[in-house]
Amino acid sequence: MTISAPETDPRRLRMSGLHMFLLIAGVLGAAGSHRLLGDIDLLGWGIGALAASVALILFGAVGLGRSIRSTPIAPDGYPTRLEGQLDPALSRGMWLVKWLLAFPHYIVLAILWAAFPIVVLASGLAILFTGRYPASLFEFVVGVLRWNWRVVFYATGVLATDQYPPFTLARTDFPATFDVAYPDRLSRWKVLVKSWLLALPHLIIVGILAGLLWVFSDGPGVGGLVGLLVFIAALILLFTGVYNSGLFNLVMGIHRWIYRVYSYTSLLRDDYPPFRLDQGPLEPAYR
Repeated sequence: MTISAPETDPRRLRMSGLHMFLLIAGVLGAAGSHRLLGDIDLLGWGIGALAASVALILFGAVGLGRSIRSTPIAPDGYPTRLEGQLDPALSRGMWLVKWLLAFPHYIVLAILWAAFPIVVLASGLAILFTGRYPASLFEFVVGVLRWNWRVVFYATGVLATDQYPPFTLARTDFPATFDVAYPDRLSRWKVLVKSWLLALPHLIIVGILAGLLWVFSDGPGVGGLVGLLVFIAALILLFTGVYNSGLFNLVMGIHRWIYRVYSYTSLLRDDYPPFRLDQGPLEPAYR
């Protein structure tokens, strides 16, 4: 069984280096502007530096999203699609060092997650006035979640492949993939309450499944129940050389729930996440 995925133009696998540089500059500028904002004599300079940094972040995100845009998915079923293929030849002990091998990804993801709330907030303002999610920003937000999912699948939250994740926001042939169908229209009023009020029941459940840190941090966490299950699966793999398929299916179901909620709170869709565990490597509609 293989993961079905939309065809991707090879030219879209490489992100725009210029726009990544602008995004990094914006994040660093925003981080440094707080010193100016803390000095009343330099407050005007601080506000100007922060505004310029936000502009750089948004310009970088738009360019990155445009550089990876490809044929949109047309899902049959729920509009988010999280999948992952268990490697049948996993190393027994490589999971002990994957967290270290993935360190370069953590650095890039830290920058992307720092820009993430600014991009989502700007997109929310656009939805409020136009009813549409800016396409390039949509691609960027989905791309960050996609990149995060690959690293989680490899190094922290699933440990189901020994293939090293690619450094790109774009779709690839990596054995873990994430996509969200682009919405034609979005509710203007829901943008004001989706992320905190409407999503509250799911946030409570996800806080149990993935740890409370998930609710108060950037990026889906790997603690809570799912962290315990992955640790048990890793120990079984260490001593038997086999990743328990039942645990893998359950872990995939939990992450599928988490990423559906994350897509909803990131304003990507108006479709309310279902209260269920869709277990297994593939989305139900593609099995």
